[in-house]
Amino acid sequence: MPTSESRRSLVASGAGLVGLTLFWWLVATVTDLRIPTPVGVVRRIGESGWDFYSHHFGMTLQEAALGFAYGTVAAVVLASLVLLLPVLEPVIMQIAVISYCIPLVALAPVLFIVIGNPEEGQRSGTATALAALSVFFTTVVGTVLGLRSSDRASLDVVTVFGGGRWQQLRRVQLVSAVPQILAALQIGAPAAFLGAILGEYVGGTQQGVAVTLKIAQQNIDVAQAWAIGLGCALVAGFFYAVLGGIARVVTPWSQGATT
Repeated sequence: MPTSESRRSLVASGAGLVGLTLFWWLVATVTDLRIPTPVGVVRRIGESGWDFYSHHFGMTLQEAALGFAYGTVAAVVLASLVLLLPVLEPVIMQIAVISYCIPLVALAPVLFIVIGNPEEGQRSGTATALAALSVFFTTVVGTVLGLRSSDRASLDVVTVFGGGRWQQLRRVQLVSAVPQILAALQIGAPAAFLGAILGEYVGGTQQGVAVTLKIAQQNIDVAQAWAIGLGCALVAGFFYAVLGGIARVVTPWSQGATT
């Protein structure tokens, strides 16, 4: 059963969505801006149909998920190396900072030149690469901070029983870092989806969210553009909420499994 705090949170979220929708409807109604009403956007979604959105969003989600997996694995491995081989820390952290500081919009054309056009119906390599870069920095930083927050007494117990840095990492530090890793991934998941969309803009793909946005822009189809934008917000919010829920479930377990 949901707690009173959870119910209050749900009520507040619902009230916020209703208020935002009413504000949207008011602005669309009383101003001359090219903003469709919520009803107009919902009607446009119905006209396009489920197949249209599932087809294009499905491709972008594949690219984002693959890039998310690549970026997460690379980040956790490199963050672990910081603990196992401290001499590598300056190099690894510089790589992470550089990957964060280079604007994705400037990096996308370079990656497209290197990776090239995808075959018809295939995922865009550029989109996958940008999705991986979008999640890399936050996961490296979150993982390093989590690994270093492990209980000193638990590390000493491993040492007393003859364990080295690898045993400390495997038995204590990775477990204690789970909440921080999940918090970083909660931020990284929506960023990976955005990175995949950006990669599609220059990645030569024939399907995906970016393709539908281009077509809507060319046709000056304002309602369709808003519908796609709303779909992107819902997808990003869904994965943010899912990872947040996983973190709330896993955090008590991770805090108690440090030996």
